[in-house]
Amino acid sequence: MGTQSQIEVPEISPMPFPAPLEAQPTPAPTSKKKLVRRTDHDYSQFARRAFQGAFLVLNAWLGSIFYLWVRQFEAGGVPSSMPRPAGVEGWLPIAGLMNLRYLLLSHHVPSVHPAAMFLLIAFLAISFLFRKAFCSWLCPVGTLSEYLWRVGQKLFGRNFRLPRWLDLSLRSLKYLLLGFFVWAVLSMASDELAAFMSSPYGIIADVRMLNFFRHVGETAAIVLGILVVASLFVQNFWCRYLCPYGALLGLTALASPTRIRRHAESCIDCAKCAKACPSALPVDKLITIKSAECTGCLECVAVCPAKDTLSLTLPKFPGQAPPPPQVPVWAMAAGIAILFFGVVGFAKTSGYWDSQVPRAIYQQLVPQADEAQHPMPSESN
Repeated sequence: MGTQSQIEVPEISPMPFPAPLEAQPTPAPTSKKKLVRRTDHDYSQFARRAFQGAFLVLNAWLGSIFYLWVRQFEAGGVPSSMPRPAGVEGWLPIAGLMNLRYLLLSHHVPSVHPAAMFLLIAFLAISFLFRKAFCSWLCPVGTLSEYLWRVGQKLFGRNFRLPRWLDLSLRSLKYLLLGFFVWAVLSMASDELAAFMSSPYGIIADVRMLNFFRHVGETAAIVLGILVVASLFVQNFWCRYLCPYGALLGLTALASPTRIRRHAESCIDCAKCAKACPSALPVDKLITIKSAECTGCLECVAVCPAKDTLSLTLPKFPGQAPPPPQVPVWAMAAGIAILFFGVVGFAKTSGYWDSQVPRAIYQQLVPQADEAQHPMPSESN
């Protein structure tokens, strides 16, 4: 009998088969925050649009009276006893800045275009207390710009946002323009400021502003047309990229005690606030909105569906339990009105509102307003 050979079979370690699917650890489902819907009726946009409409009517009324006042001094005009409406000086922000500088240096109220200074003070005060609310509540240019992009939104189904690098580059333009004007004003002494404002060019700066719109040249018409078309596509194109007045008010608003605040615990992360923000601020990612671009329009607050999540608030004082006190819409509207009419009323009752320019000077200068030359520094000494 033959010997049977034995073949050794090596031991094979069992393969590490994966555990059955039911034994696999499953990630815990992300819990979506429950929406506690707000029950209050938001009327911030009704109030804001009422202010916008009232200020548009006010500016149209002032412009009409000023036009008739100017026409009486021109060929074919009918002499009239109507007073010059000093409120049109709100369209002279550089004169207001120069006069404010003169007031700080000399401690005297300027005699030419003082209303421009008082209106600037009112708008700065509004921006300090209620963010850059002048731009979204009162400014007629801001109002027209807003309605242009809303028309564009309806026509094209959307507005367009520029790439971040281009947006930041263009936004710097208004601060560069502001820096140039501030540098020019700060470089002038009080006597130079007074001489400039008392020069023929300074006295009829408001008439020259009116004539710019009355006699629009080809270049100006093209520029205005480009701005209008751009405003249809990009929200608040002029205000966002080119307005130095808005830049000044935005820098003032950086020191404002009021902030748009987001309560993260009740926020459902719907991002409606960020989509509604005309300044393209990431409201849904921030706790407090400190940007100089915030205009206090309260659009983000209006569209927020969650209760007590977005609001305009005052700072939390030391030792005060959260949350910080809110600023109701009625208080913001009343505050804007009180500051505006309070400053204007003070200037009028104290006798500082109207320019102290004799009628005979206007009779001489208004007909030749377009020929008035900008005084050089050496000529204003």
